[in-house]
Amino acid sequence: MAMKQLELDRHHELGAFLRSRRARIAPEQVGFPEGMRRRTPGLRREEVALLAGVSPEWYTWLEQGRDIHVSAQVVESLASALQLDADERAHLFVLALGQSPPVETFAPPTISPTVHRFLNQLGINPACAVDARLNVVAWNAAAGVVFGDFATKSERERNLIWILFTSPGAQQRNEEWEKLARVYLAQFRAEYGRFINDPWWANQIAELSRISPEFRELWDRHDVLNMTEGRKTMHHPLAGELAFDYLWLKTVDSGDLRLLIHTPRSNSGTAEKIERLLAGASEGNAQNTGAISY
Repeated sequence: MAMKQLELDRHHELGAFLRSRRARIAPEQVGFPEGMRRRTPGLRREEVALLAGVSPEWYTWLEQGRDIHVSAQVVESLASALQLDADERAHLFVLALGQSPPVETFAPPTISPTVHRFLNQLGINPACAVDARLNVVAWNAAAGVVFGDFATKSERERNLIWILFTSPGAQQRNEEWEKLARVYLAQFRAEYGRFINDPWWANQIAELSRISPEFRELWDRHDVLNMTEGRKTMHHPLAGELAFDYLWLKTVDSGDLRLLIHTPRSNSGTAEKIERLLAGASEGNAQNTGAISY
């Protein structure tokens, strides 16, 4: 009974959302005459149905909150007819189908000044912003001295999966490295499912499979994990061993942008080492140009 009520609520919310979106569109915006006898603002139901390529009767039922079948193609047509933006389109898909809309193509996320300021204010905590491909697209000074100057690296060299499986640590596997690799790779695979027709993914997977036996083995496991935090230990060419707790955060305005924040582990000496690295970098006499080992 409770589940039936939830479905009823979702259908009614869908109908109310559709009514509110058509009410804001002036007829002349979509090529219809304004007319003299419009009792309510916006488009009529019949006009939305015509724009979306569905019958007026079916669309009326949808707005009335009836339990009728809706396909992804029709939802996409309605989103186009109602001139929905990306957030509204996603909301429509959730209400109509109970799922997020399909992703057609990859688009690099926009990094706002607020994200940049947030990263910079994290001080000795190495942090970066990562896109759906797990490419590092923004970082703070602490991340630069720990992981190397990302500004001088190619896109491939800024990819977390590429770094993880081609660094010297991939040849010196231990339990911690494997756990980290599985977590990162599970996120990579989840995003791959969204962009499976994007040739970038096929090329990246093929190249990593060719050069990394570790990648081939873990990729063939098809593991799916949902871990938002963990531990990481690495060897820095200047500072020696660094130990972190890390945390993944997803930004609200862009599902394709996540923040990866490393916190120096307590009593490990890592915080003091990063302070010295940052001081050296500010004086221009300490740059991490060597390879990081995980």
